[in-house]
Amino acid sequence: MGELEGKVAIVTGAGRLRGIGRATCVALANLGCNVAPTGTGRKPDSYPPDEKAAGWRDIESTAEQVRAAGAKALPLVGDVSNSGDVARMVTQTLDAFGRIDILVNNAAFARGADRVTVDKLDEALWRKVIDVKVTGAFLMSKAVADVLLRQKEGGRIVNISSIGGKRGNAISAAYCTANFALQGFNQVLAQWLAPHGITSNAICPGITDTSRMDDVGYPRNQAWDRMVQLIPMKRPAKDEEIAGVIAFLCTKAGGYITGQAINVDGGMVMW
Repeated sequence: MGELEGKVAIVTGAGRLRGIGRATCVALANLGCNVAPTGTGRKPDSYPPDEKAAGWRDIESTAEQVRAAGAKALPLVGDVSNSGDVARMVTQTLDAFGRIDILVNNAAFARGADRVTVDKLDEALWRKVIDVKVTGAFLMSKAVADVLLRQKEGGRIVNISSIGGKRGNAISAAYCTANFALQGFNQVLAQWLAPHGITSNAICPGITDTSRMDDVGYPRNQAWDRMVQLIPMKRPAKDEEIAGVIAFLCTKAGGYITGQAINVDGGMVMW
């Protein structure tokens, strides 16, 4: 039996083949945890080439990987920035599994068009980036915390932020602002929930080889290589490496860690 046998996790933004959400679902499943991966219901014609070539089916394929690891899966389509969708997804998870123990707030708006200076950033895009990352984490955390408090058995919340939430970037106003805000919200959750045995931590990845980085160039180009040279370890993170830290925080060994913003970035930021 895995350490998380009988536990249940909701992992948002878990539909990408190369993604922290998918990898987290599998890492938790390997510990025996049942998982509800969520996604927005992407249309297949929007999938990147590697997903099309693999016959990838978004959260349905993530769910298959969870089941292959020996755990149960409940793929859920919904918008984390919509309170009605959030309530429905939490209810569906409870109906299927009877409980919730872990929430991983991983959903984020696709990068690319937002990577411009402030004077060129569209207001609607600014609002969308913040709405998905910050409002989504707020709504999901509020709904799941209510369940955890009623269960009275502790729990874990992990918020996927970024080193972009620790230092600004001239062309990442919405992204950096959202991640700074998420780290502040994480501390609020930790202070509120700690007396109830519920931890809340933020993970701050650096450059990670996932489909979110495809606008830089996939699989490789000169722009990507220049970015990698900024990393002291001279390579990007793998999604499984980020997921491993998330899974650790959900185990007994991570039970006395809360309110932290943990860098997993190959040494790019050291505070």
